[in-house]
Amino acid sequence: MRKLFLAFGLWVLAFGGAVMAQSTAGKDHNFKVAKNLETFSAIYKYLDMMYVDTLNSDEVIGNGINYMLHSLDPYTVYYPEEKVKDLDMMISGKYAGIGALIRYNFAQKNAVIDEPYANMPAAEVGLKKGDVILSIGDSSMVGKDVSYVSSHLRGDAGTTFILTVRRPSTDKKMKFKITRRAIQLPAVPYYGLQDGGIGYLNLNSFTTGCAKDVRRAFLDMKKQGMTSLVFDLRNNGGGSLQEAVNIVNMFVPKGLTLVKTVGKMERANKDYKTTVEPIDTLMPIVVLVNDETASASEITSGSLQDLDRAVVLGTRTYGKGLVQVSMDLPYNANLKLTTSKYYIPSGRCIQTIKYKHANGGYTEHVPDSLTSVFHTANGREVRDGGGIKPDVEVRPDSLPNIAFYLASSGRDSTEVMWNWELQYLKKHPTIGPAKTFVLSDADFEDFKQAVLKSGFKYDRESRKYLENLVKLAKFEGYYDEAKPEFDALEKKLNHNLAKDLDYNKSVLKKLLTNDLVTAYYYQKGSLENSLQFDKQWKRAVEILQNPAEYKKLLQPVVSQPMVKIEPASNVSVDNKSKTKAK
Repeated sequence: MRKLFLAFGLWVLAFGGAVMAQSTAGKDHNFKVAKNLETFSAIYKYLDMMYVDTLNSDEVIGNGINYMLHSLDPYTVYYPEEKVKDLDMMISGKYAGIGALIRYNFAQKNAVIDEPYANMPAAEVGLKKGDVILSIGDSSMVGKDVSYVSSHLRGDAGTTFILTVRRPSTDKKMKFKITRRAIQLPAVPYYGLQDGGIGYLNLNSFTTGCAKDVRRAFLDMKKQGMTSLVFDLRNNGGGSLQEAVNIVNMFVPKGLTLVKTVGKMERANKDYKTTVEPIDTLMPIVVLVNDETASASEITSGSLQDLDRAVVLGTRTYGKGLVQVSMDLPYNANLKLTTSKYYIPSGRCIQTIKYKHANGGYTEHVPDSLTSVFHTANGREVRDGGGIKPDVEVRPDSLPNIAFYLASSGRDSTEVMWNWELQYLKKHPTIGPAKTFVLSDADFEDFKQAVLKSGFKYDRESRKYLENLVKLAKFEGYYDEAKPEFDALEKKLNHNLAKDLDYNKSVLKKLLTNDLVTAYYYQKGSLENSLQFDKQWKRAVEILQNPAEYKKLLQPVVSQPMVKIEPASNVSVDNKSKTKAK
């Protein structure tokens, strides 16, 4: 009994000490907060009263707020009143405008129409790729940057203005009367039944209501005879967590916990469960992902992986396992605040370990040896620590250096690819079907000659590496002895633009083909056309056409048992001569 009282007394002392320590720590924290806020207020008071120049309070204090948030994660962001609309647009996917992508053309020194969106005001009135934006109403847009022009194109839904452009193909000024309206880009820009009964569905964002669009597309393809599905979440940066849960619920049973959010405020923690009966729990599914698949996209792909409901294919996803809420602030401002982490069915959090602004928003996929092992419903090993690792890794073709420079727009750019595409559009009122169109070899040769005549130049990486190697060799004293080899290598790497264009012909044809199809058939046509060149899509088709391989990918890897080697009966083995079978 004495031992029992002694143990109880020690527990009371320990518990009391912990409470006191926690209380002391809390008081110390509160004191530091009050001290620093008082110091900040005093500093600003002296600045405002005595600084040599008059302060812009919105700028100075706004910078202070932003630098405070900069010490946290990249997703906690302050929105002053004038930028709250940007937050609303990001959450809802809606804005009021003309429905067109614009870019700055350095050759024209002006903003131009790059891509009108299907069934939107810009396309409906007849705006075309390449139209140079001269004025919006009475305001000149000549020489203005993209953000300036974009802000003037947007406005209240229902307002009308006159847009003046110059069309390069005719060099004529044209005026269009356009009425702004609420623009919401389709969450499912393209879906369609492909050969072999395989459906393809592209979801580009998790905006409000997107689960209904996915459901309609799935049921439509199933009605047409779909027997398997490729669900494309590549480049999908996420959005609504609830929409992700609703989409997964289409393919898994009712009553499962898909996501747990856990943060500092316990009462704000929440479990997200499937609440309705699914529409299909058996159809084989392959989910396509890449390094831009993030947030709600990772909830979707990760949940389907954890429940062994789909094969995930592509490259490791971004690794965003943080949840944000929108908090109203005084004077109509807003704070998008990270409040919790989310955990998917296996119990893992896929947030990349290093995510603070202190690392430049840098994300790092840590080695598997530093991560924790979790298990799917079937017992397959999965890990936390940075994104969803695909069940089948397929890397896309990398963009060669010359293609990057031809496709980009910069101060030193000749815009040769852009200009050639505009000429092509002028000469060809129509092209073949989006699904099968490919630029002809004759047209590519025409493009090649245009590049050669344009004075186009670009930095070749091999030349940069050679120059750096020469500098290093001179620094270390090896250059003189190796000079003949360096000279020979320099001749081999001599700039030959025609040769570079021919060597990268297949990639350049794909870029040109996709740009042109987008101009004729919009985003839907672009996605449909790209499948014929898409190696990740082709690998997904192979898996779906091989039921045995698909089934095997969803089963745990069975480790081979260690084989025990027994010594022969006529051989004597002592401790010193024993070896282990490996």
